[in-house]
Amino acid sequence: MTAPAAERARRTTYSYFAAFVAIGMSGGLLGPALPHLAEMTGATMGQIAILFTARALGNMLGSVVSGALVDRFPGHRVLIVMLGLMALGLVAVPFSQALAMLTAVVFLLGFSEVSINAGANTLLLWTHGPASPPWISALHFCFALGNMLVPLLLVAALAVTGLFHLAFWAVALYALLLIAPLARQQSPAPPAPRPGTGAQRPAPDPWRLALFLLLFALYVGMEVTFAGWITAYATLAGTPPGRAALLVTLFWVTLSAGRLLAIPLLRRTTPWRVLWLCLGLALLAGLALQFGWLPLSGVALLFGLASSAIFPTLFGLANQLMTMSGRTTGLVFLAAGGGAMAVPSLTGPLLERAGTGAFAPLLVGLVCLQAAGLVLLHRRIRHTPRDGQGRGAG
Repeated sequence: MTAPAAERARRTTYSYFAAFVAIGMSGGLLGPALPHLAEMTGATMGQIAILFTARALGNMLGSVVSGALVDRFPGHRVLIVMLGLMALGLVAVPFSQALAMLTAVVFLLGFSEVSINAGANTLLLWTHGPASPPWISALHFCFALGNMLVPLLLVAALAVTGLFHLAFWAVALYALLLIAPLARQQSPAPPAPRPGTGAQRPAPDPWRLALFLLLFALYVGMEVTFAGWITAYATLAGTPPGRAALLVTLFWVTLSAGRLLAIPLLRRTTPWRVLWLCLGLALLAGLALQFGWLPLSGVALLFGLASSAIFPTLFGLANQLMTMSGRTTGLVFLAAGGGAMAVPSLTGPLLERAGTGAFAPLLVGLVCLQAAGLVLLHRRIRHTPRDGQGRGAG
């Protein structure tokens, strides 16, 4: 890559980083603002859980649509349209005082957020090719950074105005400011196939893809459940609202730090070991919550560290083992949207009926399911012939 091309690639990548901060902030608002949204709409905790379903359905539709759009149209045009839709949804949230209207707005936010997410991931892979894994980790660090900052923005808005509205409008303004830089930059194109590179990949295998999708669904369900419900869980457990709202910030602090640490770690060891390390820490955090080994702040910090590298490491591993077109990336985020819909939507009624004691077993169960999925994936990879040695099963 020539020096001017490398400079253009860096500028484009930084624009994706900024966009990921925006979607991290937009997505991170829902959890800390949940009690305020419930009060605004007059909904119970069980009823307000419909927002997670709406957002996940938006994610699922957006993942399918964005994958097709990025394969067909210049990627930056897709990102610009979605940034505009996301800003519109953020502006509309404080005005959506009926639960049905708020649900529709959150659906729009889910659609636009995941479209930016999937689009930027695909474009980053096209920009950096085989050298993309460290950039992927840095990209997802920016998402976590946005999630980490936005609860502080919400606390500041409440302290200054007594209302949560300003936090949503500030994130909308930031999203709009990203449109002009993207419009000035050329969209990356899919890399041309290089002879001989396919020999290093397992043969196409739908079962391997299905296991990857299952792992993405389980992880995102776990992450969204913790980040979306830890504030409500702590409030129900008797923690003052201000302190409860900061728990999700602690979660995103260590998740952000962990994604930075994962960049050199992935250069020294295999993705499989990183994934097992993360799942081990997540299991420890879940057990600490169940048995009271740590205060809630400690659990939030440990669970954030445990969650930090799972998604980018899985995504990088998938890029090594499969061809990541816009369609394939769309399937990944479709699966992620399914996990984000299924698990958090059950958590509200579960807490309402079974009490706060059900939260930790739910998290532990999700960790165990991911461990089982990882074992099955590793077995499938080992028993799948490589390209040039015959096609794998399925």
